[in-house]
Amino acid sequence: MGLTMELNNLKDAFDRVAKKQKLSCSKVQEVMDQIVQEIEKAIEMMQSTTLDHKSILAELKKKLHEIAPLAQLEGTQKELNIALSKYPKALEKTLNPDISKAYRNIEFDSHTVNQIIASHFYRQGMFDVGDCFITEAGEAEAAAAMRSLFQEMYQILEAMKSRNLEPALKWAATNSDKLKENGSDLLLGLHQLQFVKILQKGSREEALKYARTNFVPFAGNHMAEIQKLMGCLLYSDRLSESPYAHLLSPTNWDIVAEELTRQFCNLLGQSYQSPLSVTIAAGVQGLPPLLKFMTVMAGKKQEWQSMKQLPVPVELDKEFQFHSIFVCPVSKEQSTEDNPPMLMSCGHVLCKQSINKMSKNGSKTFKCPYCPSDVDAPRCRQLNF
Repeated sequence: MGLTMELNNLKDAFDRVAKKQKLSCSKVQEVMDQIVQEIEKAIEMMQSTTLDHKSILAELKKKLHEIAPLAQLEGTQKELNIALSKYPKALEKTLNPDISKAYRNIEFDSHTVNQIIASHFYRQGMFDVGDCFITEAGEAEAAAAMRSLFQEMYQILEAMKSRNLEPALKWAATNSDKLKENGSDLLLGLHQLQFVKILQKGSREEALKYARTNFVPFAGNHMAEIQKLMGCLLYSDRLSESPYAHLLSPTNWDIVAEELTRQFCNLLGQSYQSPLSVTIAAGVQGLPPLLKFMTVMAGKKQEWQSMKQLPVPVELDKEFQFHSIFVCPVSKEQSTEDNPPMLMSCGHVLCKQSINKMSKNGSKTFKCPYCPSDVDAPRCRQLNF
């Protein structure tokens, strides 16, 4: 919320500069038009009359002096200069250029970072850029493996943009068992798009034949969807005016393409979203409050590099919260690497230090605080979220 407000203030400052600049340019144009008009009048008089040119130029000088261009422009230019002088200060205040105080002095794993950056380029279909980056980073050996991971996916998605479903159908059919294990209906979605595509061409018999060949395996769990598709056969020549017109929406293609990307990345053991994009987006949210905290710490001459946990929370939106936080119901403290959550034999969870304390370091059994079960500390297992 704070970051949004700061960015809105920055945008308002930019809009003020743009407005002042527009007014200044408009005023300059107005003054220039006045000057040009007087000069053109003088030229016309010099060409059409026998009057002394000196008197005409003297009159022109008088007119230009009355226009007083510098005086007219002074006000708007002054306002623009004030707005311009304030904007860099607003930029510096909101976008702190020095973020070094907000990160720890740890060994930088450049190899992993290079792979993440190259992977980002490849998953965007920017293969030439990814190859160039990998070569210049000296990671050429990893290029072929990372490139091939996403090249097939990109080719399939490009074909879908051209309304060619054959590569996608082939890939989904080859991986149908794995897709089923993941609970994905991607293959059915692709067949639905192909069915509607055939029907749009006006070939009802071909569409029916396609349905009989490909929809049978899905009848058990998706009869309602298949029945709707069969209803489309009655409107093959006017599908856009039928109750099933929504099946023609390009959004359906986008939804299936997104699901294909998600499942393709899943089967490759890769995240659906680019790790680089997620990291930068999370950093944009987390960095401002972190910088403010570091400034306060520096003012108090306190060292934070050795802290295991920050004394203030750095809030992130839900889309950036990939790991659950467990708070022990006994100690009321968050779990850590040294004090992980432990699954007891009864199925309830406490932190390791609480179990050690209640069991006298594993020397005796204890009652679970949730149920009357007796718990043997050595049988508790570490729980990983």
